[in-house]
Amino acid sequence: MNMTTRIHSTESFGTVDGPGIRYVVFTQGCPLRCKFCHNPDTWKINEGNEMSVEEIMSDVRDYLPFIEASGGGITVSGGEPLLHLDFLIELFKACKEIGVHTAIDTAGGCFSRSPRFMEKLDELMKYTNLVLLDIKHIDPEKHKWLTGMSNEHILDFARYLADKHIPVWIRHVLVPGVDSEEDLQKTSDFIHSLPNVEKIEILPYHKLGVYKYEALGIDYPLKGVEPPTKEQVAHAEQILKRELQ
Repeated sequence: MNMTTRIHSTESFGTVDGPGIRYVVFTQGCPLRCKFCHNPDTWKINEGNEMSVEEIMSDVRDYLPFIEASGGGITVSGGEPLLHLDFLIELFKACKEIGVHTAIDTAGGCFSRSPRFMEKLDELMKYTNLVLLDIKHIDPEKHKWLTGMSNEHILDFARYLADKHIPVWIRHVLVPGVDSEEDLQKTSDFIHSLPNVEKIEILPYHKLGVYKYEALGIDYPLKGVEPPTKEQVAHAEQILKRELQ
């Protein structure tokens, strides 16, 4: 329980990161550089605060009545949680000891079929109830333009979760001008090839994190791009969700 890792922040009453009221842990460090990222302050892995499993669990216990009454749990987000596998294993083991539902909010950017990574990931999945998986873009070239990295290993991660029968909520950030109708259809086809998807969420692109870029002295890459309209979001949802209700 004394294992530590770099944590950006925590949130005690999250309501959008899985079912019920969630205690959300934002880990530090991310291999992706998404042009629409609203948390660029989580990118560098050696920043943030050192926190232990026991510190987080002590905090979680304070909110247990609210978490349990709402059917909630703990969600580890980021940054990229899968950069912290050893920590997550110990944290989720501790959660299971007190009956807390566990979820990981990930883009899968560091997924690898290497034996060492797979051994730890297999262990983590024993204690994981839900994965919220961000699919940034279905096209590998557009994904590379959007995030700095191709997406083959991320789609492979989605298949891994299907093989493991881990419940998944798919999330997709809708950025006007980035997703064509064909892209959305292909994304839908891929999602519907996965038997473990329980929910599909369209997250409208927003500009709420722009001030962080200014504070960090980083040029904001999507200057001039406006959030999608309600109609655009509804249309994208219609394509992605199809018969999944």
